Order: sequence, then structure tokens, then C-alpha cells
Amino acid sequence: MGTEFDDTEFVDREFQAAQRRALTSGPSTGLLSNLAQPPSREELDSKVTEAQQKLVELKRQQEELERERAALEEARRRLTEFQTGRTEIQQHLTRGIGLLQEAEFVARRDAEQMSKTLQGLRESLTKVEGIREETWTRDTYPAELTRALTTIENARMEWNSARLKWPRLSGSEAEATDAAGSAGGGGWQALKDLSWLELCKLGLGLSWPLATVTLVALIVFVVLLLRR
Repeated sequence: MGTEFDDTEFVDREFQAAQRRALTSGPSTGLLSNLAQPPSREELDSKVTEAQQKLVELKRQQEELERERAALEEARRRLTEFQTGRTEIQQHLTRGIGLLQEAEFVARRDAEQMSKTLQGLRESLTKVEGIREETWTRDTYPAELTRALTTIENARMEWNSARLKWPRLSGSEAEATDAAGSAGGGGWQALKDLSWLELCKLGLGLSWPLATVTLVALIVFVVLLLRR
């Protein structure tokens, strides 16, 4: 009679149970133990060093941003200064050019009128200095005297006209200052400011020398007629 074998006799049930325990409980227990452990000194030092490096990098970036911000603010300030300065100096230059152009026109006009007045005074002085009474004779005396008086009267009219145009010729510094820059119309303005009586006196003052010369010439003419 043959011997019958049971398959379960060749199975190590304890080994199988140990394997099952290792697969089910072993790994999870090791992981939980690792998670529950506190960080080591080396890990903490590494994290502190890493944090310090990040702070240094952030500080460097902050300083770089501060420099960039300062540069932008300086550029903005200079641009504002440029725009404001350009507008201001344009206004000053435009106004200055206008004022100087007007002053130049007035100065040229006054210079031309002064040149004409100066020329008239020089011509009058030359004529007055050209009178040579030592050359007069008994026969030419009346005519020469009439001619000389006429020359003096013309010179006086030239002088009075120049005084009206140029108050400084009268020796009044205040009037000369007030009339500066308006000499061309200063004489007419002075005439406008005079009353009717003052104008009559001025007209008489300008015309009486000519009337005197005419009267003297008439007397001389009558005397010559009587001699004949």
C-alpha cells in the first residue's frame, strides 16, 4: 500500500507568516519613524545658511532697485529742469529781443535826429565865426551888418530848436533824463504842454530878432536915402 503525501506538509507556514508581516507592517512603520524624528543639527545649519543666502540676494536686489530708482528720479528732475529752464529762457529772450529792438529803433532815430541837429549847430557856428567885422568898410557897413544880424538870428533859431529837441542843452539833468529815448517827439510834447500865453511868448522870443534885423535894415535904408 503506497504512502499518500499532503502538499501542505512541504509549506513553511511560519516563513509565510513572517513575509506577510514584513510586507504589511514593516515599511509603513519605518516611514512613520523617519517622519517623527526631529531635524538634525546639520539640516538646521543648512537651512539657516540657505535663508541667509536668500536674504543677501534680496538685499542686493533691493540695493540695485534703489540705485535704479535714484537714477530714474535724477533723470526726471533733470528733464523737468530742462523743460522749465527752456520755457523760462525762451520767454526772457523773446521779451529781451523785443525790448532791445524797440530801444534800437528809438536810439537810431534819436541818433539820426541828433546828427542833423549837430550838423545844423556846426554850420551855424561856422557862419557866426565867419563874420569878419574888421573887413567892413563905410560903404559896406550897412549891408554887412544886416547880413551879420541875419546870420546870428538864424543861428539863434537853430539853437532854440536844438534846445527844444534836446533838453540837456538847457543844463537840466532832470529834463534830459525824462526826455531820454523820446527826443524826436520831446520838442513837440513840450510845446503841447505849454499854455497859449507861453506859446505867444515863445513865438515872440523867436521872432523878435528877425523883426529887429528888419527894422535895422529899414533904418539903414532910410538913412542912405536921406544922404542921397
